[in-house]
Amino acid sequence: MKSQAAEVQRPFLAQLLREVLNPMPAMDEAPWSALRVPTAVWERALGGPLADFIDRPGKELRANLVEASWALGGGRPGAQPRELPYLVEMLHAGSLIVDDLQDGSKTRRGAPALHELYGLPTALNAGNWLYFWPLARLGRMALPTSAKLALFEQISTTVLRCHQGQALDLSCKVHALAAAELPPIVEATTALKTSALMGLAASMGAIAAGAARERVEALAAFGRQAGVGLQMLDDLGGLTSEDRAEKGLEDLRGARPTWPWAWLAAQADPRSYARAQAEAKKVADGGDPQRLRAILRQHVTLIGRRQADQHLDAALAGLRREVGPSRALGALVRDFDRMRKSYG
Repeated sequence: MKSQAAEVQRPFLAQLLREVLNPMPAMDEAPWSALRVPTAVWERALGGPLADFIDRPGKELRANLVEASWALGGGRPGAQPRELPYLVEMLHAGSLIVDDLQDGSKTRRGAPALHELYGLPTALNAGNWLYFWPLARLGRMALPTSAKLALFEQISTTVLRCHQGQALDLSCKVHALAAAELPPIVEATTALKTSALMGLAASMGAIAAGAARERVEALAAFGRQAGVGLQMLDDLGGLTSEDRAEKGLEDLRGARPTWPWAWLAAQADPRSYARAQAEAKKVADGGDPQRLRAILRQHVTLIGRRQADQHLDAALAGLRREVGPSRALGALVRDFDRMRKSYG
């Protein structure tokens, strides 16, 4: 467990946490600049929990997307605001902290979930703080006012959509849904959460660079489609990869509508679907989820991998048609190849 924000190894994130530990003078306006709180108090209240979570190894795919978007949007090399890629990473981190709390998750990124370490109130406040920090930081960036306003609107709308998607995720249980209901619910949840956040990341850099609307929209569409493919891989990996089995078993215990269930509902005969639902009800009531994991894995592994690859390939092909060959696009292809491998 991190106890000092200064221990964070990534330089920009260390700076972010230094702001947390002494935020009032940094605001440089009355009455906030007159407030003084001992560093140790900020450390206990906010800085320590954030340092703990933010410094855990993450893929940083969204930050890379923002950087690629800046280049593909015509931004000058070296002129991108240093903190721009991390706005969406902080939004994502905040959503993970809050999601873990709502889902009752025990672990995240190889360590105990934040609420397991610091308790529900502190974790919830830290996650919510990460929703608002990007908006406050955006106001201090050296960007044209028009770009700031466009980014502010995109970030606010995306966070709103993510909460709508989370509402679906929390309220729908697979054992209570008809086969015809499951695929559209999974599609909507993915569109409002993972897909929306990826679309934001893929367009933010271009918006900041002042790119034409057509280029911004093409990048956003790429991010949204790629986000669907990544969510498919994430859901499937919980069934097929032993390294990700804990996440998959957690989804089964929570009876969450995931892509494996959508695929099963679309292709299984009514009797097979009913048997799987009955097994899901047993698991939700405290039964062993391993049998249900095996059932789903048998039915959906091939179709799941095929559909995930199709979404990612189509997203990259569409972007290639829009932007042509470039160094930024090549970096994205490598990033997505790395992501495919990471999900097993």
